[in-house]
Amino acid sequence: MKQLIQSYKTGELEIFDVPIPLCHENGVLVETSASLVSAGTEKMIVEIAKKSLLGKARARPDLLGQVLEKMKKEGIRNTLEKVFARLDTPIPLGYSCAGRVLEVGRNLNEISIGDRVACGGAGYANHSEINYVPRNLFVNIPDGVDDIEASFVTVGSIALQGVRQADSKIGEKVAVIGLGLIGQLTVQLLKASGCQVIGCDIDVNKLALAEKLGADMVCSASELIRAAGEFSQGFGVDSVIITASTSSNQPIIDAGEIARMKGKVVVVGLVGFDVPRNIYYKKELDIRLSMAYGPGRYDPEYEEAGIDYPYSYVRWTEQRNFGAFLRLVNDRRVSPKELITHTFDFSQSLKAYDLLEGKIKERYLGIVLTYPVEAGKNRDNLIKLSSETHSSNFINIGLIGAGNFTKSIILPVLSRMSGFELIGLASSTGISCHSIGKKYNFHFITTDSKVLIESDGINTVIVTTRHSNHGASVLEAISAGKHVFVEKPLCIKEDELQKIKQVYENVSLRPVLQVGFNRRFAPLVRCMKDVIKDRPVSIMYRVNAGIVPKNHWVQNMNVGGGRIIGEVCHFVDTCAYLTGSEVIKVYARCVKKADQFIPDEDNALITLSFADGSIATIGYFAYGNKLVPKEYIEIMGNDLILQMNDFRTLLIYEKGRKKKVSSGNQDKGFKAEFEAFKDAIKSGKNPIEFDSLYNTTLVTFKILESIKANAQIEL
Repeated sequence: MKQLIQSYKTGELEIFDVPIPLCHENGVLVETSASLVSAGTEKMIVEIAKKSLLGKARARPDLLGQVLEKMKKEGIRNTLEKVFARLDTPIPLGYSCAGRVLEVGRNLNEISIGDRVACGGAGYANHSEINYVPRNLFVNIPDGVDDIEASFVTVGSIALQGVRQADSKIGEKVAVIGLGLIGQLTVQLLKASGCQVIGCDIDVNKLALAEKLGADMVCSASELIRAAGEFSQGFGVDSVIITASTSSNQPIIDAGEIARMKGKVVVVGLVGFDVPRNIYYKKELDIRLSMAYGPGRYDPEYEEAGIDYPYSYVRWTEQRNFGAFLRLVNDRRVSPKELITHTFDFSQSLKAYDLLEGKIKERYLGIVLTYPVEAGKNRDNLIKLSSETHSSNFINIGLIGAGNFTKSIILPVLSRMSGFELIGLASSTGISCHSIGKKYNFHFITTDSKVLIESDGINTVIVTTRHSNHGASVLEAISAGKHVFVEKPLCIKEDELQKIKQVYENVSLRPVLQVGFNRRFAPLVRCMKDVIKDRPVSIMYRVNAGIVPKNHWVQNMNVGGGRIIGEVCHFVDTCAYLTGSEVIKVYARCVKKADQFIPDEDNALITLSFADGSIATIGYFAYGNKLVPKEYIEIMGNDLILQMNDFRTLLIYEKGRKKKVSSGNQDKGFKAEFEAFKDAIKSGKNPIEFDSLYNTTLVTFKILESIKANAQIEL
């Protein structure tokens, strides 16, 4: 299929052939018939992408500060590699479309193949011949609404949510500042609600259009205060909805001036937001922000997992706003087609962006892309990027997953190493597949990981997906006789671990299986291991982990497994490596504040007892301070103290002497772990024994068990 993609690094736009997305259990595949170009949002995205690196930094000073802070902690080279990996991330343009259902996920019963649907959501309703759309981000299109009208569904819902935030009543007087696409729809929605509307803009053509579509009065920005006074008979308008897009603070100032005492100001557009306190204070104005299409936006549980909000408590969600907007179109209370200035065939869609960039000198407002009938008939989930043959002497890799960690760490490391050949890449979206596949010279890309596992040309599989997919992918790969490198954790369920153990120990030709416990391969950690002569030892491992929001996928026990399973496994493995022994007992406690009903697993103190008599205490804390380095290890033994600070420095106190070992650039062992993986495939011997992988993973499950039972757990 074909999809419009922009490079965030260079700003270039192009239509590419990419594999079709997979249809997951909670969504549908949609063959697009029409999609709307958002003249405001997409123009802003395109303009930022076109900027130089310095221009991007100026546009996002908040991110620049994060980069500088990261350089201090991780070193310049490591940080720049991560920055450039992010810049190489392609941008899927578009977030509002309409089309027909091609495939239905197994958990959906309310939709059928062939149904017409309107779809919304950045990352889902893209300018693409086929889109995967989760259940809460599409609605059926009423019979009286055609696909072009329905393609306005997201922008219409943004306008509708702004009107809802204003809570405008019949007969109230409302001002709309900014009469672009969303402003024009806002005017129509307010009129449909029985309000009187004054519209304001700097463009006389937009003023004329708003008047045609029902505005009771229109005025230029310079005349707003006078006109609004006349319109409201000197009382001030009941509410102001700002739909303009400008860095200027003037709309906020003007809104305060024209609103009545105790009136409302709703901010929908991207404008300067320095609120003049004196104006707003004296009138006791109510400032409200409108969150895009409505409740559910930015909530992965709603948008990705398809978990709806209770109707009785959240009457208007994103999806319910979609439906309400289309019903108004069906009843001819709102007329999206009146806003269309340009229509392009999808094959000519780059012309739409020439309009936004000013390369085509024409006035524009609503821009629609139309797709030929059966545009998505090419439903290949595999796209060849190279006709080169691969060598049987190489470790021929199939990579499953293309997230930020893979792009910033794993692929840069692999690309600099000999002996590996990148054959196939599988990712859930075709857009990430195409970008990474091209950059790293993969032979083919796909959205179906089974293609890699079943390929005779691939002997090694690397799994870097979200944690919930690790266990199943490992089982499939080792059952197919492939060598496997899986990013931590090995799996997130204990029954998965037992199944992996059963299959791995009984497979006829046992392949290499390695988990991405990179810290044991870090130079300073290896140096610590070499210095330790006598055991048992005592280890204190302090992790200043930082906060991960509770709505992040890692915190979802069914997706990420939580932070103990997902990250603490690293530190358990490092301690096991340093002691050369396995954990036999676990005891863990969590911080519990007075206002918390359940223990906070992000702040835990864990004690591990090893078979050789060593002990380790892992202090894993989210409630720290980012000015302190993330990881610190202190080991005490017979006339020995070792102190390693965040993989940058190691102090060795031994025989009455102090020695310092330093690393200019933070090295957490990523390159060394893949060197070990390569050597293991050649020798047939795992760099980390399977029993150790099993023990470390089991320990993380027992840590959670200990927390719940408030007891020591024996393995």
